[in-house]
Amino acid sequence: MTFLEERDLDNVQTIPEYYRGKTIFMTGGSGFMGKALIEKLLYSCPDLEKIYLLLRPKKGVQPHDRLSAIYSSPCFDRLRKERPGVFQSKVFFIAGDVSDIGLGLSEDDRAMLLNQTQILFHVAASVRFDDPLKVAVKLNLFGTKQIVDLAKDMKNLESFVHVSTSYSNTNREPIEEILYPALGDWRETLEICETTDDHTLKVLTPKFIGELPNTYVFTKQLAEHVVYEQKGKMPIVIVRPSIVISSHLEPIPGWIDNFNGPAGIMAASGKGILRTILSRPEIISDYIPVDVAIKGCIVASWIRGTKKLEPTDDIPIYNDCVGKLNHMTMQDLVSVGSQMAQISPLKNALWAYGLSITTSKFKYNLEVLLFHMLPALLLDMILWIIGRKPMLVKVQRRIYTANMALHYYLTKQWTFSNKNLITLRSKIKEADLKDFYYEIENIDKYEFYKQCCLGGRKYLLKEADDSLPKAQAQYKRMVLLDKLLKIIFYGCLIWWILKRDFIQEYIQIIN
Repeated sequence: MTFLEERDLDNVQTIPEYYRGKTIFMTGGSGFMGKALIEKLLYSCPDLEKIYLLLRPKKGVQPHDRLSAIYSSPCFDRLRKERPGVFQSKVFFIAGDVSDIGLGLSEDDRAMLLNQTQILFHVAASVRFDDPLKVAVKLNLFGTKQIVDLAKDMKNLESFVHVSTSYSNTNREPIEEILYPALGDWRETLEICETTDDHTLKVLTPKFIGELPNTYVFTKQLAEHVVYEQKGKMPIVIVRPSIVISSHLEPIPGWIDNFNGPAGIMAASGKGILRTILSRPEIISDYIPVDVAIKGCIVASWIRGTKKLEPTDDIPIYNDCVGKLNHMTMQDLVSVGSQMAQISPLKNALWAYGLSITTSKFKYNLEVLLFHMLPALLLDMILWIIGRKPMLVKVQRRIYTANMALHYYLTKQWTFSNKNLITLRSKIKEADLKDFYYEIENIDKYEFYKQCCLGGRKYLLKEADDSLPKAQAQYKRMVLLDKLLKIIFYGCLIWWILKRDFIQEYIQIIN
């Protein structure tokens, strides 16, 4: 951090001035953070020269069609309205794949990137916790090595932002903004994954990742070391976002495009199919709005790019997270979800909201059986009888698998230091404060999470605002039915108990 703290920034360009005329190369542009990063750059730095996105064919869709699909996202509504045509004139695709040797680039595309790129954002990653080690290594570790190898030959590179994760060192407490020793050698890991068969590798995976919870964290930790070996040789910063969730303000409040993190929990519980979760009520998960995380990346790129690289320069690391500045507990999230279920219920909910938290694995499994699987079996049977495809049991299996994958994160507590990130924020020039200052501590967390719920309803579940009155009426009926069935159930239970012989004998004795 010393290269930042000791600098006089009075004569340094503003962020839009720095980006003016710059060519940017980005991986992960089709993802959640990637879309938000593209939109913010084009909106607040419209004079940049070009943005090249590395895109591969996916599910039969070619890169040029994927580029059109990216722009069709609601994320770009603001851009379409206020900066029409800027995306089409400045954003282009480069056919390739981070998991291929040389990124799968053609000779012409490689030469063009080497000659033109000044700013590089490596955002692409597999964020699946259950990926086999070979798959996670290919995307997160091998892919990072391919990006570093390309960047080494870039003639005009000024700033290279490697996006990691705050959870890359979950075996530490607290987690500081430093590079921790890796739990493996990245070169050896690559070699073993290339030479070992899938079955053997599956057996060896627990030994490989050691005290880390999954292949995602393990490979992201090793990828940081691939990057850090270029200290003093390349203008790199490492940015570690925590759990990136819905936008706070930009480009629109509540925008999100995936069910990761609390979005999936809110959606499933709002539909009435998620009734219990294995966690602790007091657990604090570090959720950061996507627009706050993206501003941190852009500012980090600017502060690195406006200084000439020297051999003594370190690679600064920023935990792009909320830390101690703002937080919500799991119980807070459940409470907000209960409020929002009444204010903005989801269409076609199968039951009223009733999510609860349990710390007991036995109780959790019992509740999954009673409140998840048994109702799912009953409803699937009804669907089968009326000639429709059963689906609820399959959904509940996915929910259970997801909860087990998240169990490690929902039951453990970490303390993230974000001193570097806050120091970086203090260096933003006055002219840039409006567009790039990332607010954290003064965000009204309850209003923000309400916007998250509304955004999830609109952008994930595609439920229009005009469907709300009908959904509210249906939800009221669900609540009444839920209460009625509970009264009947507990009434029958009490009646059954009172009819037992030992109860009757006791009543006779006391009379």
